[in-house]
Amino acid sequence: MFLGIDCGTQGTKAIVLDAASGKVLGQGSAAHSMISGANGRREQDVQQWLGAFEQATREALLQAGISGAEIQGIGVSGQQHGLVLLDSQGQVLRPAKLWCDTETAPENDRLLDYLGGESGSLARLGVAIAPGYTVSKLLWTLEQHPGVFAQIDKILLPHDYLNYWLTGRCCSEYGDASGTGYFNVRTRDWDLPLLEHIDPSGRLCRALPELLEAQQPVGQILPHIAQLLELNPSALVSSGGGDNMMGAIGTGNIQPGAITMSLGSSGTVYAFADQPQVSEQPSVATFCSSSGGWLPLICTMNLTNASSAIRELLGLDIAAFNEAVSQAPIGAEGVLMLPFLNGERVPALPHATGSILGLDSTNLTRANLSRAVVEGTTFGLRYGLDLLRANGIRSENIRLIGGGAKSAVWRQIVADIMNTPVICTEHSEAAALGAAIQAAWCFSQATDREQTLEQLCRRCVSLDSASETRPQAQNVAAYQRVYEHYRSQLQVG
Repeated sequence: MFLGIDCGTQGTKAIVLDAASGKVLGQGSAAHSMISGANGRREQDVQQWLGAFEQATREALLQAGISGAEIQGIGVSGQQHGLVLLDSQGQVLRPAKLWCDTETAPENDRLLDYLGGESGSLARLGVAIAPGYTVSKLLWTLEQHPGVFAQIDKILLPHDYLNYWLTGRCCSEYGDASGTGYFNVRTRDWDLPLLEHIDPSGRLCRALPELLEAQQPVGQILPHIAQLLELNPSALVSSGGGDNMMGAIGTGNIQPGAITMSLGSSGTVYAFADQPQVSEQPSVATFCSSSGGWLPLICTMNLTNASSAIRELLGLDIAAFNEAVSQAPIGAEGVLMLPFLNGERVPALPHATGSILGLDSTNLTRANLSRAVVEGTTFGLRYGLDLLRANGIRSENIRLIGGGAKSAVWRQIVADIMNTPVICTEHSEAAALGAAIQAAWCFSQATDREQTLEQLCRRCVSLDSASETRPQAQNVAAYQRVYEHYRSQLQVG
């Protein structure tokens, strides 16, 4: 029995996996709230993560009908790019700045200039740093909160912090570290001179966590945390990883030839690679995977956050929203939405705001607005998928995960816009499932049971044949025209 945790933007999910049968026995969840500001500030109180971890775990164990004493390992997935700062006593210094925070965009621009622009960043790090990456948050802290900066003793990502809470050990693994902006994805090591450029004192370099291979354990759960969570005090905590890396494992995307697309708060598209083939396109992030390879990835900053905003504005529940989407025709009768509520990473428009174009007295309807936000967010994913395809990524289908994937009408829109069949995995919480599978892999390595990650994925990951959705030729042609109109409205540098 293994516990998989996914600490996301909107909440924490927990699952209990029986790795012998491959079955998910129980799951639980608890919500988070966000601290937002008009300047692009997006932060969270990390204490919420701990409370949500406890609540979601209790629910999952209760639903599974097992004792926490049966849990042999724990894997943690976390939202990428976030910054958690601790002092020398292990206390959190301020709320965590999140992946969707764009308050530090000016600092990112200055750091990018220092690196020689996007091409210089790609050459040095293997990724082009973007607003939302961790590195600009460090410079922002130095300049905006020098008193906090002076107390920094540990720099952690969200999943690293949860592992620290569980074990008392500060570690990071290559996949999640790839999204910091101070990690070289080719050599798999920290770029210490970049941090010394921010602060020559060396404080940041000394505060970095130890790097781990994906199959290495962080350690054993602390006795008082095991007691709090009512878990086996000998449970092993695996390296864990970022939510995209765990989602790759949870969809079986651990070998070349598969594409995963997540319709979550953000939108992501990624594929496994066995070599660090860095794209010339700055928007393609060639992160390391949490399974021993690399994970070429694109990320849009706006997806279900945008559809939820429209849904709530119109006073529609999810069922009514999906019905409204299905009532409008392709192209929403000329209504086009550029849904850049958080700025945007792909297309590369960090300072953009949202727009609704083409409104007139005849097409201003709930149905058209609902369809326009779904189409607009999906066009951003198509833009990113085209970049991945230009880099040689191919797949016969797309494995869909995330909340948006539960919508049949959205699945059809994705299939038509991408001109590729889509299919969901049977278990929708792919990041939590991937974390549990990785925990089982780590446990098997530590106990010489010699189970490979491939064997575990074959047993624990299955596709939902009832969800398979194929593109319709007439829809593909119609969407190509609407997508070209979308592209014509972008002013990408």
